[in-house]
Amino acid sequence: MSSDDLKRQAAEQALNYVEDGMKLGLGTGSTAARFVELLGAKVKAGLKVVCVPTSEATRAQAAALGIPLATLDQYPALDLTVDGADEIDDELRLIKGGGGALLREKIVAVASERVVIIADSSKRVDVLGRFPLPIEVVPFGLTATERLIAGVAADAGCEGEIKLRTGPNGAPYVTDNGNHILDCFFGAIDDPEALDDALKLVPGVVESGLFLGIADIGIVAGPQGIEVLSAEETDFDEET
Repeated sequence: MSSDDLKRQAAEQALNYVEDGMKLGLGTGSTAARFVELLGAKVKAGLKVVCVPTSEATRAQAAALGIPLATLDQYPALDLTVDGADEIDDELRLIKGGGGALLREKIVAVASERVVIIADSSKRVDVLGRFPLPIEVVPFGLTATERLIAGVAADAGCEGEIKLRTGPNGAPYVTDNGNHILDCFFGAIDDPEALDDALKLVPGVVESGLFLGIADIGIVAGPQGIEVLSAEETDFDEET
């Protein structure tokens, strides 16, 4: 079974959480795109939802499928967000941002009553950090910001190469918000909370790709079937 098949399975499972009349956040990335595709078919069949996309790419995909769209200013409180992840651990801690939309993804997720993360089993890890941690930063003072990130990260027990993300043409990658992304190759992040707290102290940091205490459900599709991870004190277990 291919990775694409597994992504689709996880996306199909996430549809079980969608109800008529919901206000939904739509994630960004290859797995989230499968969900948007399936949601578009449901909308075409009569499902009534309104959706807030987390990137211009997702907005374009959803619009092409006829999914009703709105902004977070129009609907500042959402019922549900479905998104992917670059890594997910046993405690539903995530690394996100491989697709460059981490800031909008986090804003939309925090504005949602429930957050469902969908992934194939290659994204499942015991310890975060195999995937480089993306950090969105303002362009001004980039070298100084990178130096400060390295310092506070070292204090939090994380060291490694920090690289400015570039686009296909070799120029610095620019997010939908006009910022840059630093990809941090720290390896194992033994204390994600400490690192997250440290990064918040750096003025040039807009947001990090650590999503901690945000996800309510993780749907992980693997060769052996679907694994559902649930945060404590939620009622999702009864619904799956």
